[in-house]
Amino acid sequence: MAEDKKGEVLLQMHGLRIEGRSDEIWHEIVHGVDVVLRRGEVLGLIGESGAGKSTIGLAAMGFARDGCRISGGSIMFDGVDLAKASDDSLRQLRGSRIAYVAQSAAAAFNPAQKLIDQYCEAPVQHGIMPRAEAESDAIDLYGRLQLPDPEGIGFRYPHQVSGGQLQRAMTAMAMACRPDLIVFDEPTTALDVTTQIEVLSAIRDIVRQFDTAAIYITHDLAVVSQMADRIMVLRYGNLVEEGETRGMIEDPQKEYTRDLLAVRTFRKELAEDPGAEMPLLRVENVSAAYGKSPVLFNVSMDIHSKRTVAVVGESGSGKSTAARVITGLLPPSEGKVLYEGLPLPADHRKRSKDEKHRLQMIYQMPDTAINPRQRVRSIIGRPLEFYLGLRGEDRDARVRQLLEMIELDPDEFIDRFPGELSGGQKQRVCIARALAAEPELIICDEVTSALDQLVAEEILKLLQRLQDELGLAYMFITHDLATVRAVADEIVVMLQGEVVEQGLKETVLTPPHHEYTELLLSSVPEMDPDWLDNLLDERLEQSA
Repeated sequence: MAEDKKGEVLLQMHGLRIEGRSDEIWHEIVHGVDVVLRRGEVLGLIGESGAGKSTIGLAAMGFARDGCRISGGSIMFDGVDLAKASDDSLRQLRGSRIAYVAQSAAAAFNPAQKLIDQYCEAPVQHGIMPRAEAESDAIDLYGRLQLPDPEGIGFRYPHQVSGGQLQRAMTAMAMACRPDLIVFDEPTTALDVTTQIEVLSAIRDIVRQFDTAAIYITHDLAVVSQMADRIMVLRYGNLVEEGETRGMIEDPQKEYTRDLLAVRTFRKELAEDPGAEMPLLRVENVSAAYGKSPVLFNVSMDIHSKRTVAVVGESGSGKSTAARVITGLLPPSEGKVLYEGLPLPADHRKRSKDEKHRLQMIYQMPDTAINPRQRVRSIIGRPLEFYLGLRGEDRDARVRQLLEMIELDPDEFIDRFPGELSGGQKQRVCIARALAAEPELIICDEVTSALDQLVAEEILKLLQRLQDELGLAYMFITHDLATVRAVADEIVVMLQGEVVEQGLKETVLTPPHHEYTELLLSSVPEMDPDWLDNLLDERLEQSA
């Protein structure tokens, strides 16, 4: 970018109004918001689920998702009003001069194409560089974003890399054409804290190096304070407060902003120590592999009734793989899984209905975990039919009970499609679907990582209430140590497929820590704009 252009206004939205359609009726969801973004500047958009963050971010590309429309105002990008631009003009801009990094990389990539093919598509089609140069550029950016084996990882399919690696591959893909503007929509939500540090640093360095303007959408104030020059706080499609990042963090003017700064106050009461009581579930010396690649090594852990075991570790540490072994989706190469002292068949297809209903799972991304073409009635009703044999009115009555249990009004939600629900509401439906099987143990795989902090706290409180009322045991897979502090009775720390530390929460979180546990704890972002720089400087000194 020419130096004389730096600091010029690149994007200006004036009086932006966006409508959404429900039951064939249009209603306004963004109410006359103004946005100004200069070249080389990073603007943070924060707020709870439904605040309009992603909707405004997509509008910066002249785009409105299905069921929405831009109904008023202007969107001036470098002199072009995207609200009035032709489809051809928008196609020329998107991908080349404006790029988008989605929250759910798993849903955004084409599963049938290799990563490097998807990287090369935009620069080749826009005539920016030939294929060979694009491949070389991909390898360079993969390296900058700390992806393992930069020369080879692009030749894998999306399902062959971890969620954190896939998110970084998407960030690289967005940079392929060196756009003037990138919209980052929760790009580190799926990442563990150690990987998040690397990605935040890499994103910030790339944005600064190429003087790229960015809109950074997140629900995490600690993260946005490291990335943004300015912050806009949104709620219900309205601007609540706007200001320079440091001033916003240190002296918020509005009560709602102060509430966002004060979240994560929830702490569960520790359950009684089970002592020598037989565990509900025992993982005993389990090793496992994907094909010829070993991924778990001699893993053992116990989960007792009415207790929560948090399993933490960075992306690729084996947390979700351990869950796959427990659920019978990945047979172990060694070891066994015991339920109430009896071995479970290694292959889920050989497990009885009784064995299956006792153990259920709630997934990280509700967008990909539930069928978008089924109504809530069918999503929750299917396990009621399969496990309990409920049909017709009996099934619908139980669906209504489950909706009430997860604090959703049955009359309002039973016939909605997933696309008509917020992220938090979708996750509640996933919880109800798991409860429909009447389980004794639920594996929660990053169930709050895709949610804003206010909604995440509501979900944690809901899960705790259900544990208290129903006597459930939880295996809580997470990379969020604030969540661990909130819900765990015990902690299992994993690294590269091995358990490196485990024990009661107060023992694991009290110094002295295992070296890797210390790394995890030190990587949790703080509400200080200088935190990331200070941490990187400190680690650089330690490595010198």
